[in-house]
Amino acid sequence: MLEYVPGRFKVIRHVRPKLSCSACQKIVQPQAPSRPIERGLAGPGLLAHVLVSKYADHLPLYRQSQIFAREGIDLDRSTLADWVGGASALLEPLVNTIGRYVLGTYKIHGDDTPVPVLCPGRRTTKEGRLWTYVRDDRPAGSEDPPAVFFRYSPDRKGERPRMHLANFTGVLQADAYAGFDRLYGEKIKEAACWAHVRRKFYDIHVSLASPIALEALERIGRLYQMEEEIRGRSADERQAVRQARAGPELESLHEWLHKTATTLSKKSELAKAIRYALSNWVALTRYRDDGRLEADNNAAERALRAVALGRKNWLFAGSDDGGERAAAIYTLIGTAKLNELDPQGYLRHVLERIADHPINKIDELLPWNLAARIPELRLAA
Repeated sequence: MLEYVPGRFKVIRHVRPKLSCSACQKIVQPQAPSRPIERGLAGPGLLAHVLVSKYADHLPLYRQSQIFAREGIDLDRSTLADWVGGASALLEPLVNTIGRYVLGTYKIHGDDTPVPVLCPGRRTTKEGRLWTYVRDDRPAGSEDPPAVFFRYSPDRKGERPRMHLANFTGVLQADAYAGFDRLYGEKIKEAACWAHVRRKFYDIHVSLASPIALEALERIGRLYQMEEEIRGRSADERQAVRQARAGPELESLHEWLHKTATTLSKKSELAKAIRYALSNWVALTRYRDDGRLEADNNAAERALRAVALGRKNWLFAGSDDGGERAAAIYTLIGTAKLNELDPQGYLRHVLERIADHPINKIDELLPWNLAARIPELRLAA
């Protein structure tokens, strides 16, 4: 029989006796142990629980406050919000280290999603954005640990990703968002997403049962079948297979799209889907000649799922500062999950140590480094 034992709270009391010397009258007392948040009530385990409940399990702070009240613990939502702010500030050096790691590679995935943000002094919200940048080269046989880096901005202006990627050089796998266009050049190359192309044809096929859309889906499906077969192989192997097998398939698809476009009304949804594919063709086919790249941007879309689920529950961020905090904690939780760590166990371990941890040794607290040293932090199989 499987049973559930509710979690419990405990008060930890630190007793620091004062001692005096009868000869010199000097008074000594042990130093108080450090806390994650200075003069804060919350221990590292409780802080980790609040953070994971909000950003991984999508429980707004007011609901957590109600749950705590049922256990006889009076914790106001504003108190919990202060704890989230204090924890995110404490964890900032670790978040920035992950960010430098993510952007210090050849290829990253990028995407963004809207986040409603409460306007101060008004009863309305504005639309902020959470941006995600993912480093994950495991499909190309790399043993480099995966990581995700979130950034918040109060709008979707093209200058935002330009600021985020100012120090990045390589290939950005992303959708055809116009704000990325000014990034591309000698420093940053574009690799587009076949999943976006496929989705356009899929929506048309579902709504209209179009045989043309079905053929497009079948042709794109053959490209994905090849990708499934070479997943996890080295970049050189992937490149060779793609050039030998996907190359002819892409040429045939390109010719078919051009030919089909001439038979359609320019205002039809099918024509729009075909124009989208053809206008991004160079970026869509870049993966064929580089085994380090992927055929799509699904890695970034997967990273944003947690935000989409959370948004349905907490509805909006309380301020731009709240957006910044969300980006920081999503970075840590997302990277822990990518490295198969229990996010709550990982955050508790970090919060127990980071206040006193040497800043020049912050790498020791990265998820993949802890995973190698402390197997108990790994997710249960």
